[in-house]
Amino acid sequence: MTDRELGLGLSEVSALSRKVLDRVGEAVVGKGEALELVFAGILAGGHVLLEDYPGLAKTLAARSFAQALGLEFRRVQFTPDLLPSDVTGAFVYDQRNSEFVFRPGPIFTGLLLADEINRTPPKTQAALLESMQEHQVTVEGQTFPLPVPFHVLATANPVEYEGTYPLPEAQLDRFMLRIAFGYPSAAEEWEVLQRRMSRRSEDQAVEAVTDAAGLRAAQAAVETVTVDDTVGRYCVELAAATRRDSQVLVGASPRGSLALLLTARAYAVIQGRDYVVPEDVKAVAIPALAHRITVRPELWLHEVTGATVVRTVLGSVAARRPSSAPGSDRRAR
Repeated sequence: MTDRELGLGLSEVSALSRKVLDRVGEAVVGKGEALELVFAGILAGGHVLLEDYPGLAKTLAARSFAQALGLEFRRVQFTPDLLPSDVTGAFVYDQRNSEFVFRPGPIFTGLLLADEINRTPPKTQAALLESMQEHQVTVEGQTFPLPVPFHVLATANPVEYEGTYPLPEAQLDRFMLRIAFGYPSAAEEWEVLQRRMSRRSEDQAVEAVTDAAGLRAAQAAVETVTVDDTVGRYCVELAAATRRDSQVLVGASPRGSLALLLTARAYAVIQGRDYVVPEDVKAVAIPALAHRITVRPELWLHEVTGATVVRTVLGSVAARRPSSAPGSDRRAR
């Protein structure tokens, strides 16, 4: 048994996180905050939806994380004619042995990129539900466990609606975070061009920092992060406030407050701390809660979104500093 399998300290996980983010940053330019959030979702054991315009390095980020984390990577291009069995796998007849054998689909991997997930019909979208929640796949009554760790990074285009199938609330709720990358600044965009000219190749490769066992050990270490009751109650109060907001038809469920807490815990480790402060919760609140909120349909003209609601409740719900954090300079040990 290796030292990695025996366990990692939080200081080691924090250092590992910086190395992973530095490696991914070699490929993805100017998206430091978004990449931190994506990795926080992975460290917390969740799945992440990258929703933004085409050409903003969403696919590149997913592949780079898989390479840096040493995970097996599969990409599925979701299209209107994609069948559930194209994702999960199916039983095929083996003529040599005269029996049906299961042929695993691309979902049997460490990190699955569900590219343009909103371009496939609901039946195929639903094929991911069991795998994202229970980490298993059931085909013709037989259940097959997925590799550990297993994570889904999905992409979606928020502005193109022709030929798309919006993700239902139950499917969105399975994603721990929804993150937008946004357009780069002029300087960042020029750096992208410069790197491409220096590389003299379209392909990019990121050096591995760890492997699947190392990621499992890091995720186990995150479970030991100190969470004061005041921080936990703050997460509950934020989620509850979204349900009371007059602009909201359906607010965030308890799964939302749980995602908020788990992601804040991982985010704290990335920042180098072994405890969670309200600032960590605030940093991940919009990615963790906004996609779980259904705004009243008559408010679309006023451009009210789930993110708008989360910003409102962040401004109205008071946060108290946890008693377990005597100072902001305490680091992960």
